[in-house]
Amino acid sequence: MTGARTVGSVLGLAALCAGLAHAQTAPDEPTLAQDLHEQVLRLPVSVKNGYGREESRDIALTVFKPAGHGPFPLVIVSHGRGTADRRAQQGRQRFEPLSRYLVNKGFVVLVPTRVGYGDTYGEFDPEDPGGCGVMRVEPVSIAASDQVMAALQFARTLAYVDASRWVAIGQSVGGLTTVAVAWRNPPGLVGAINFAGGAGGDPQRRPSQPCTPVQIERLWRDKAGAAQVPMLWLYWDNDKYWGAEVPKRWHQAFTAGGGKAELHTLPAVGDDGHRGLHIDMDTWVPRVEAYLARIGFNRSGVMARPPATQHARIDDVAKVPTSRNNREGAYRRFLEARPPRAFAVGPKGATGWASGDWAIGRALGSCQRRNGDRCRLYAVDDDVVWSTEP
Repeated sequence: MTGARTVGSVLGLAALCAGLAHAQTAPDEPTLAQDLHEQVLRLPVSVKNGYGREESRDIALTVFKPAGHGPFPLVIVSHGRGTADRRAQQGRQRFEPLSRYLVNKGFVVLVPTRVGYGDTYGEFDPEDPGGCGVMRVEPVSIAASDQVMAALQFARTLAYVDASRWVAIGQSVGGLTTVAVAWRNPPGLVGAINFAGGAGGDPQRRPSQPCTPVQIERLWRDKAGAAQVPMLWLYWDNDKYWGAEVPKRWHQAFTAGGGKAELHTLPAVGDDGHRGLHIDMDTWVPRVEAYLARIGFNRSGVMARPPATQHARIDDVAKVPTSRNNREGAYRRFLEARPPRAFAVGPKGATGWASGDWAIGRALGSCQRRNGDRCRLYAVDDDVVWSTEP
């Protein structure tokens, strides 16, 4: 199914804007992030699986945006496939730390939770690639990227979005989706970032040995010539889905076919580098910053570290503007953690802290998750950075 057919099907469902409504937030979901102006909408889409069966569903579309009226450039983020129980383990997709970075950089972020995931998980699975020995990755790529096209069509109706400048980003099968978006070359696309993209991996039964990787080689070699935008590809040495060598073959096939892609193979991180997007932001953010600057997005997305203030000593627990329970619990645990570390406080006393990778962004995200309120940094590393002035 082409992108034009997807858009036509979406618009045919009683008008796109009328078909969008605020979704009910499930009880176990995090509170919507007010500081990121998070919304959850329903987007009607029609998709076809690899056997020609076409179905329509209303998928969750998560929206994050900067403050103000815009128009802001756009990023559409595509998620991966996960395990067989995609309803319980994946749910609505948010990519909150990534989205926080992108909103800080000045982008509106759309994250579609595609058909077959979250609350549309069921017997219709348009991204089923077939058996390991007979994988069909092109139908998966089309079905997934059709939903990116539908999100793009909706974005064009938003006054605060500049859809003439947009970037596609995806992880795992979402990276496969993003490569497909690049070779389908929709209007306004100026860049695409592939985080550990591919299909057919099984880290438990076949670690680092994906199913028939030659299928992706052939597809990407055949389609690469149609891709007009320069891409950034990021993979990690200890990726348990693909291993270290298979992504290099995929990259070689894509560039041999005429595609433009800059590959970075990053050092091992954690117990599975396939999760590098989520657990290695301090490593990949500088590379993404440089790439986005080259295609015209120069504003930094790095969370600024406020200067130290005279509010209190770092170990003066009583001065932290939150409840005694939070001071004696969360703040003391923060003090026991090694830098890099950050502690944030909300206007009603909510707290959040993080140490290690992307500590400032994760602390702010953790804090607002309690009740959605905008939080501020109280301490970073060994300094109190709190000011009584908002």
